[in-house]
Amino acid sequence: MFSKKEEAVLKALQNDLPLDNRPFDAIAQQIGLQEEEVISIINSFLKKGVIRRVGASLGHRALGFAANAMIMWAVPEERVQEMGRKMSSFPEVTHCYQRQVPEDWAYNIFTMVHAPTREKCLEKIKEISLETGLEDYQIIFSTVEFKKTSVSYDL
Repeated sequence: MFSKKEEAVLKALQNDLPLDNRPFDAIAQQIGLQEEEVISIINSFLKKGVIRRVGASLGHRALGFAANAMIMWAVPEERVQEMGRKMSSFPEVTHCYQRQVPEDWAYNIFTMVHAPTREKCLEKIKEISLETGLEDYQIIFSTVEFKKTSVSYDL
């Protein structure tokens, strides 16, 4: 599916970018390519939708966002697309998924909300509820983080 060069670039992009003035040149040197080749391959991945972006991932706890909650929403099937888009538009919502759930389970949309405090989280969830008109939801706050990593694909 991918050439050897493309695979090498994909594998390199799954790691942290080198802290370098020219990170793509550093990657190129690591995998035996020229900087221009790496940038060209990344641009082709962007155009094809293989990757959406290259960016930094911030540590939310280090920034003072100590509270996060998963909210399970009961959304009528005919409104799933509309509500998914609407909930995704809130900056505090970092994840928004429709999931296949058991027949007797009402909650089919799942969001993650991050805020500095539990109270601010609850305020934002209430705001989302009011703006969407969705009143049937359950909140689960995180208590301990056992693992948090980026996905690493075995290419």
